Amino acid sequence: MPKKVLIISYYWPPAGGPGVQRWLKFVKYLPEFDVEPIVYVPENPNYPLLDESLLEEVPNNATILKQPIKEPYKLAGVFSKKSSKAISKGIIPEQKKQSFVEKLMLFVRGNFFIPDARTGWVTPSVKFLSAYIAKEGIETIITTGPPHSMHLIGLQLKVKLGVKWLVDFRDPWTTIGYHKQLKLMSSSAKKHKDLEREVLNSADDVIVTSFTTKTEFETITRKPIHVITNGYDYEAQQEFTMDSKFSLAHIGSLLSKRNPEVLWRVLRDLRNTSDSFARDFQLNLIGAVSEDVLRSMYKYGLDNCIKNIGYVSHSKAVKHQKQSQLLLLIEIDSEETKCIIPGKLFEYMVSNRPIIALGPKDSDVEKILKETNTGNYFYYNNYNSLKSVILEHYQAFKNNELQVHAIGLQKYSRKALTKSLSKLI
Repeated sequence: MPKKVLIISYYWPPAGGPGVQRWLKFVKYLPEFDVEPIVYVPENPNYPLLDESLLEEVPNNATILKQPIKEPYKLAGVFSKKSSKAISKGIIPEQKKQSFVEKLMLFVRGNFFIPDARTGWVTPSVKFLSAYIAKEGIETIITTGPPHSMHLIGLQLKVKLGVKWLVDFRDPWTTIGYHKQLKLMSSSAKKHKDLEREVLNSADDVIVTSFTTKTEFETITRKPIHVITNGYDYEAQQEFTMDSKFSLAHIGSLLSKRNPEVLWRVLRDLRNTSDSFARDFQLNLIGAVSEDVLRSMYKYGLDNCIKNIGYVSHSKAVKHQKQSQLLLLIEIDSEETKCIIPGKLFEYMVSNRPIIALGPKDSDVEKILKETNTGNYFYYNNYNSLKSVILEHYQAFKNNELQVHAIGLQKYSRKALTKSLSKLI
């Protein structure tokens, strides 16, 4: 008989974004490793991004449990729908540009909803799942966050029922960049830290998506910590035509602080010194883009070469990846973001297009790009080397020789990663 595992998550199709795909793919492949996944998600969630196409990827035989949830972001939308939606996506304006309503929302979110706005779902979920787990004879549960309220459901079920509990951190808890922007009182900051420590020391196994997060958590707990990154899946073949322009495409959200002015300066200078480059270059933006970032691009005169496409479905995003000449990956330049490995990195790596990445020194992304030979990584002060590599790529594009020679990608396939997960269950 397959072993049953209960997966507790907030994000599930039709929600869009990489956090959804991680567990959607695990659920797809777990039965091949003799594990029967049962997924517990909200019945009426307030998702900031929707991708209806992901519903088609939910296995027909998967058991999906749904229970109602009360969503504070819906109430916040009464005061400012735009600000509420942006904050729920993690797009937080710079402090000096925040309106009174935005400051109030951040203060309330950080101090009255600990660890997050879904904390009200914990008690009813524990009540419902306690009965379900006993009835179905489930021995193992997995919680995945953020939102980290999911881990509080797991914590209470562990205490109450003694089930085996795996806790999956797709992002860190108290050290993630936006945590500092929540205008936390000292008592609230302490409560976040205490809950984080309790979760890490109560779970049977801890799963993280990056090596840096593993190192960070090893200072908090002695429980086993396993790195299972995000990955890529084998996509159905799509018809596409390579961009005729020398296109540099960023796919995903561009938050206010994901704003490498060094890159905009390099692109401006290349366009100013080469009429050919100016005619050929195009910057494709696929996904939500902060107004701060757009203003920065305009400051460097890039407004007439930007194609701002906005959010698209996952299948369309994959098509954009394959038809673009270069792929752009940007992370905030800070100590806290060294651990962030965006889910799109792995899809970028199998798109057979060179990657241009910018971020902090010694990041996990830098290590993976070097290991797989899939792109170049730059720091926010690497003007000369960044300019040189983009120019090299442009010359290869003009000669019809722009390509990448990736190595060692197989271990990042969703099926291989699911095999690693199944061994913990």
